[in-house]
Amino acid sequence: MGQKQIVTRTQIAKMPGTDATHFLNSRTGCITKSLGDHAGLQTFGFHLINLPVGSVASEFHRHLCEEECVYILGGTGVARIGPDMFQVEAGDFIGYPAGGEAHDLRNTGSSHMICIIVGQRLGFDVVDYPEQNKRMYRHAGQLADLVDIAAVSHPRLLAA
Repeated sequence: MGQKQIVTRTQIAKMPGTDATHFLNSRTGCITKSLGDHAGLQTFGFHLINLPVGSVASEFHRHLCEEECVYILGGTGVARIGPDMFQVEAGDFIGYPAGGEAHDLRNTGSSHMICIIVGQRLGFDVVDYPEQNKRMYRHAGQLADLVDIAAVSHPRLLAA
């Protein structure tokens, strides 16, 4: 089993990557190499992404249960966290705690932005997409449910 856990730089260079476009925003896009999947990791994702000039890595979102982070290997861009914009560049680290503000990452530089993105893979997560007014409920092994945030109700539960 040991050899499968090592993904060499030669193997990484030969990987074609996956063209990733977010299902709620066709303007997003990057090439993703899911290194963690190749090494057999299951409880978190470890991805090497190549974000072309002018592209956004994902739809503006926030996870209620899962944490994620980004380490920028090359390039420059803007990290949007809530209403704030931050200039970011190679060597910067961004942490997105569970329940934190919505965020996205945009390549505003003149060359490709190369990043490592790491995220938890819990059995359950809730993801809000505030600009789309959508909430997604995801449970392992089942299809995700996408609902309008305005339709979400919060019933008062009685104690058992």
